[in-house]
Formats: sequence, structure tokens, C-alpha cells
Amino acid sequence: MSYEDVLLAVRRISKCVIQTPVITSTTVNKLTGREIFFKCENMQRTGSFKIRGALNSMISLKESQSLRGVTTHSSGNHGIAVAYAAKLNHLPCCVVLPKTTAEFKVKEIRSSGAEVVFCEPTQLARKEACEKVQKERDMVFIPPYDHLDVVAGQGTLGKEIMEQIDDLDAIIAPVSGGGLTAGITVGAKGIKENVKVYLAEPKGKDTEPSLRAGERLWPNPPQSLTSVADALTTQQLGQVTWPILKELAEKEVFTMTDEQIISAMKFTWERLKLVIEPAAAVGVAAILSDQLNRIPASVKRICIVLCGGNVDLDNLPW
Repeated sequence: MSYEDVLLAVRRISKCVIQTPVITSTTVNKLTGREIFFKCENMQRTGSFKIRGALNSMISLKESQSLRGVTTHSSGNHGIAVAYAAKLNHLPCCVVLPKTTAEFKVKEIRSSGAEVVFCEPTQLARKEACEKVQKERDMVFIPPYDHLDVVAGQGTLGKEIMEQIDDLDAIIAPVSGGGLTAGITVGAKGIKENVKVYLAEPKGKDTEPSLRAGERLWPNPPQSLTSVADALTTQQLGQVTWPILKELAEKEVFTMTDEQIISAMKFTWERLKLVIEPAAAVGVAAILSDQLNRIPASVKRICIVLCGGNVDLDNLPW
């Protein structure tokens, strides 16, 4: 994938997504000793960055073939984005969700006119249920992360960050299957080649050993994590996203416990007045922890990607 793919995605989706704001905090700058910027994708349409990849993938498919409908599997945010993108493109949609998905996310998907099919909360169950929908209804699959069009769509976020923040040294973004971080890396480095991109993850994902070894060290079959950051439960990076991140991302990975994630989420609500979901708090947790010292002192200007704000208000983690 190249930066030109990101530019094509910008042309496809720019009328349907918003340029989300970047905010700063004097308090955070004093706590960290750095200049910290927060990219507020929690304010994006559908409540997360996911609309970028879903919409780019769907428009790309429409350009090349006739579609009878689309389907996907998701822990919530991608499903919300695909349902909304299908509504914009006047396409039938069916979303496969783990039966543990928060009810408000289910309602949000249905509000776009999509059908919901539930499955067991495992990667294999999601894949099998979605394949059944594809076969029975002749629908086209929109992957959550592991597809070049999805990655290119997320890459528009990296480009946007670099255009909004002058002289940026580094970006910290949460990672699950890697679609967001791979896209941000290509989009950001297409503007400034030496900008650093760091991954932030929940405990148990164990990405750093694989990045340092240059090979996939995760156990098979693929596992799902148990984490308060329910949007980051995919343990392995994808087959498409892995080579991009192996080549372009920094080898240091910030791994946060549930306690650190909850504390950072609460800090963001209270001090920054921003409603973010647990997944978006992982990068905040990284800069508030002593792990920030793993980034060289010369790296002063850092952007934290607040990936989403879809929160179950009836079940807050604190």
C-alpha cells in the first residue's frame, strides 16, 4: 500500500466524514514534560475512526462491481460504521456481533437499517457466522481491519493529523488488528517520513516481541483478549497490517493494564472534558505512565489518537 492509496481514499470519503478537532492541555503538558496533542476521533461520525475505512472499502467495491448487500463482523464500532456506510450507499447490510456486545451499540447498528446476527464471543465464531451470511445472502464482506482499502481509509486520519499539527515528532495510537495503526503510519509518513508511530495495547496482546523479532510470535489459533478495552480484543495483527507495521512502526509498544486504562479514561473525562471509550484511553494511559520514558527526550511533540467515544453509559468501568 502506498500514500497514493490514502490520497484516493481522501477523495472518496471526504464529503461524508468530518475533520475532527485536535486539542491540547496545559495540565497534560506539565505532567509529561512534552507537548501533547489529542486527535478527537471520538467526535467522528458513528463515534469512531471506523467510518473512514468502512466507507472507503464500500465505495471502492461499488466502483468495481454490482453489490447486492454488505456484511461484516465486529465488536461494535466497525459494525456501526459499516451499517452507516451501507445506509449512505443504499445497500442492505447484516452485521455479526458477539452476544456480549453492549446493547447501545446494537441499537446504533439497527438505527441505520442493518440487521444484526449474534454469535459466540470468539474470533472463530465471528468468522464462521459472517461466512454463513455471505453465502446465504450473496453479500460482500467488509473486513474490520485486514484489507488494503480499509487500511487506506484509516490512513486518511494519519494524513489529517500531520496537516493539523506542525512539526509533529510522534503519534501514539491504539492497536487491535492493526488497521488503524497501519493506515496512520502510511498516511503520516507520506507527509513526514521520519515521524514516529508507536502502538498502544491492552495487556495480553504481546505485539512488541513480534515486532522486535520481525516475525509473528503469537499463538495459534488466533485468540481473543479479555480486556476493559473491548474494541482491542484481537490479539494478532492481520496478514495485511502486519508487514506494514513490522516495517514502519516503532519497536517499542506501550502495554497497559485494565487499571491503567480505566484511570486514563476517567482522567480524560474529568480533566479534558472528553467522552472517550476504554480503547481510546490506552494511549492516554501510556503518556501518564512511566513508560513514556521509553520515548527519547528529543521527541517532544506527540499526538495521542482518541479512536472512539462509544461508551455504554449504563456500564461504566468504574
